[in-house]
This record gives sequence, C-alpha cells and structure tokens, in this order.
Amino acid sequence: MGLTKEEKTEVIGEFHRHDGDTGSPEVQVAILSRRIEQLTDHLRQHKHDESSRRGLLKMVGRRRKLLNYIKNQDAASYLELTNTLGIRRK
Repeated sequence: MGLTKEEKTEVIGEFHRHDGDTGSPEVQVAILSRRIEQLTDHLRQHKHDESSRRGLLKMVGRRRKLLNYIKNQDAASYLELTNTLGIRRK
C-alpha cells in the first residue's frame, strides 16, 4: 500500500536540498505526509482496520518528531514546509 517509485521520486524531487538528497528531514516529512494521506483515505473506507490505524498513529508520531527537529534547527524552513504540505502547527 505504500508509495510507488514514481510518486516517491516526485516527492523527493520537490523537497530535496541538493541532488542525490533522499534522507533529509524535509524529504522524510514529505514522504510520511503522502503516506499518511493514503492511509487516512484507506481508513475512511475500512473503519475497523485497527492494525492500519496503529501504523497511521506511529507515522504521525514520527512525522511530529521530525517536524520538531526541523523547527529547532531552522524555523523558517519549518514554516515553509508546513505551509507547503498543509500541516497544522501548534
């Protein structure tokens, strides 16, 4: 159910810092956000899929930790990333 190779390449191309960058926190947050959207749509159809719900909560927690890291390192980058991805901030 994850992202296809083309989708992942597209996300990496949009949020990378430099060529060959696949693991920066911004890229990781963008990929997690795309997977969270897919899983949210799945759970709207399959309300009783508890194992997927647990996976979704783990992904949201991982994304939250990465966003906190980005916020502590570079607040301007954090604001830009959350606006681009449509993530609500505290």
